[in-house]
Amino acid sequence: MPSMGFVQQLGMGALTTIQVAVCAYLLALAIGTAFALATLRPRLLARLVWVPYASIFTGVPSLLVAFLFYYGGSAMLDSVLAPFGVGRRIEVTPFMAAVAALGMVYGAYLADLIRSAIQNVPHGQFEAARVLLIPRSTIWLRIILPQMLRLALPGMTNMWIVVLKDTALVSLIGLKEIMAYAKLASGVTKEPFIYYMLASAFFLAMTWLTYYVARHVEQWTGRGFHPVVAKGASHAI
Repeated sequence: MPSMGFVQQLGMGALTTIQVAVCAYLLALAIGTAFALATLRPRLLARLVWVPYASIFTGVPSLLVAFLFYYGGSAMLDSVLAPFGVGRRIEVTPFMAAVAALGMVYGAYLADLIRSAIQNVPHGQFEAARVLLIPRSTIWLRIILPQMLRLALPGMTNMWIVVLKDTALVSLIGLKEIMAYAKLASGVTKEPFIYYMLASAFFLAMTWLTYYVARHVEQWTGRGFHPVVAKGASHAI
């Protein structure tokens, strides 16, 4: 039987895991949205920033990015803030490094996903809205965004699950999340199977909850949308 003390620690670690995953995903979503909008048109400046960013953060494993941010983040912040007269050293905590690493890595993937979803919204809707003199902000918020969300939701759901599972790696930089406590409990009690099974059950439960919520959100975003079936398609063999 698992010790209640270690089970409570696993609960604390699970809460930290959720906090890291949520913060990292929100950061990735903000970065991805910004790059998606900036690279919709072939602007040279946006490409000069986007191409190196995407090449680096999609080419380097997220664990190595976390190591770089954790061990070199303070030095990088000092060099950036020094010209502004900030002399106090800013320490990068494991939580900050984990959020920054996962957010930067998956922001690159979300940028491609969001940009593709926007490009798949029929362009005629942009033109029709402009002809009707609808304000640009209203076009994006009321016409483009709902359709983009419907198209991007499956990929965004899968990306959230990947971010959640990748939080298991950040225990290697000292973050006390669920895998760190599972390893600690396994070493003390010599019963690794029990505690790693509990950690696995947590990730499975979070995955099931994600798909449950995503299914309802997908139904909500797809309301009023009816796929067009070509005439005679029902007679096709």
